[in-house]
Amino acid sequence: MTQATAAPKTSRRRHDREIIALAVPAFGALVAEPLFVMVDSAVVGHLGTPQLAGLGVAAALLTTAVSVFIFLAYATTAAVARRVGAGELGAAIRQGMDGIWLALVLGTAVIAVALPTAPWLVEIFGASDTAAPYATTYLRISSLGIPAMLVVMASTGVLRGLQDTRTPLYVAVAGFAANAALNAGLVYGAGLGIAGSAWGTVIAQCGMAAAYLVVVVRGARRHGASLRPDTAGIRASAQAGVPLLVRTLSLRAVLLIATAVAARLGDTDIAAHQIILSLWSLMAFALDAIAIAGQAIIGRCLGAGDTEGARDACRRMVQWGIASGVVLGALIVLARPLFVPLFTGDQSVQDTLLPALLVVALSQPIAGVVFVLDGVLMGAGDGPYLAGAMLVTLAVFAPVALLIPAVGGGLTALWWAMALMMTVRMLTLWLRTRSGRWIVIGATR
Repeated sequence: MTQATAAPKTSRRRHDREIIALAVPAFGALVAEPLFVMVDSAVVGHLGTPQLAGLGVAAALLTTAVSVFIFLAYATTAAVARRVGAGELGAAIRQGMDGIWLALVLGTAVIAVALPTAPWLVEIFGASDTAAPYATTYLRISSLGIPAMLVVMASTGVLRGLQDTRTPLYVAVAGFAANAALNAGLVYGAGLGIAGSAWGTVIAQCGMAAAYLVVVVRGARRHGASLRPDTAGIRASAQAGVPLLVRTLSLRAVLLIATAVAARLGDTDIAAHQIILSLWSLMAFALDAIAIAGQAIIGRCLGAGDTEGARDACRRMVQWGIASGVVLGALIVLARPLFVPLFTGDQSVQDTLLPALLVVALSQPIAGVVFVLDGVLMGAGDGPYLAGAMLVTLAVFAPVALLIPAVGGGLTALWWAMALMMTVRMLTLWLRTRSGRWIVIGATR
């Protein structure tokens, strides 16, 4: 075997080891997060239907309020990874602290809005008269934990940038276990009802935030990084996050439009759509884990000035994305007789669901490429392009999706529109990575 042949194989093996080491723990942490809501639902569900309905409304509001700030994790990962690649560990942690301080500022602002407007928010989300009081109680108490939730996001970004995805996994698992115990104890043991579930979640989130801060503060002291808030640094973190906020809001708009269209198609279609969307979200967790590895690896390579390493890592992760998409698509097709009956016994829902589910399976390799390239460009700090690309995608998807009920299309047509949306995203991201304009080396972009 020649040296020329051996070198690419050695490079691929090195990238494979890095991707696995970062992606597997990241996947575990991602899956642990939605389990919080599942535990709350399981505990509160035994209190009664109005309580569970109230939890559903409040949880949807909280999820929306927190998810729009996901840039705290993404932007921080890229910024910290660049500093790590440049060998500036102290500056990397200092940059991470700016993100954490920004999280506290944003979390406090959200509390200031959520507490007085909770009854109004619950009302516009359509909670019934019996469920509304429970939703308001849960929303008001849980909103107190939003600063901790955002600190968890930003701290997770710091550790991912430091190439550490194991600690977030350990913290997420511990937080899940604490949340489960606190919910059961406060709801039933202390007799607090749905308020106990909310307080249990707040306490668990605060505990997770405290655990992260201990890790980050130790790192800061070890490398001589200041822990004090820096106005210029916080402002820079906010400015870096704005494009990613636009991207996230555009993606949320796509999902909301899809749900609204499915609702207009009828009860059977919206029921089937929710099942598919849940499965689609689970597949997204698996692919997002590779994207997280991409953010950390690309940021580090560009910070170190290793453009060839960044290109090699990008190519290898695209191969991982395609392969993962093929595997996930095959699993959907092969396992559908097993998992579909778990969600519904209604034959009409199953009949509506199955053809659309095949569209989801076929589009998984495309989704694999999209998630990977999204992570690559985030790691490169290419937020403005990501924002513009997602706006273009929304502009293409929205009219197509909204026309489906008018032309007599059904749920399968809607998911073909979703596949079109992912294809447009893939093309815009592929064009950017092919151009090489995302490659900007240095400790900062």
